[in-house]
Amino acid sequence: MRISNEKMGIAMKRVMMKVAYEGTAYCGWQVQPNGLSVEEVLNTALSELLGEDIKVIGASRTDAGVHARGNIAVFDTEASIPGDKISFALNQRLPDDIVIQGSREVAADFHPRHCESEKTYEYRILNTTFNDPIRRNFTHFYYVPLDVSLMREGASYLVGEHDFSSFCAPKTQVNSFVRNIIAIDIFKEEEEIVIRIKGNGFLYNMVRIIAGTLIEVGRGMIEPAGVKAILEAKDRTKAGPTAPARGLTLMNIELI
Repeated sequence: MRISNEKMGIAMKRVMMKVAYEGTAYCGWQVQPNGLSVEEVLNTALSELLGEDIKVIGASRTDAGVHARGNIAVFDTEASIPGDKISFALNQRLPDDIVIQGSREVAADFHPRHCESEKTYEYRILNTTFNDPIRRNFTHFYYVPLDVSLMREGASYLVGEHDFSSFCAPKTQVNSFVRNIIAIDIFKEEEEIVIRIKGNGFLYNMVRIIAGTLIEVGRGMIEPAGVKAILEAKDRTKAGPTAPARGLTLMNIELI
């Protein structure tokens, strides 16, 4: 989708927003015919606030149930409201589960999906005997004890630039399955196991499939070195299951 920067000779400005949301109630970021999306809520609220037909573009189109602390979106507007003030006005019109963390004017040709960036995701696993209703929307409850040291060893094979076909949803339409994982950290915070992944881009369901595979490693069903074999197979059926969306949060997008 292309956003025009000129309209009948009237000056336009492009505004970038940092968007945080709990994804539980939404069908994902992108507008869908079968449910309410984060993008749709933002489009409606901005259009009402600015008196224009606003369509935002997000840097990451997160899936249904996935959360974000730092997604990025841009839109064009003729409104006179300064870019850094739009976040305050917009938050008054948004539901409690979507909050703009800041806004500012950017260059007219800036596009959040066409610039170099590094994205950081966290996948949280509640690894205990009983589930916690307070954390049920933000963690994947898994009662089988997991060995974090084995998970770290398995994850080490994924760091670097590789073809991640084995860790991508079937029939994904992309020009290349090659991505670069800069770092994977796996650590415990009391009863939660956190998988933190930083990379220059991710395929559809890639982080959730990595999490599902590392869970299999942690419970002893896949040897750590088996992750290397899965990667080299370039075959989705060789990897573990896709972990549930609720455990995943887009933490940050760092523009380079």
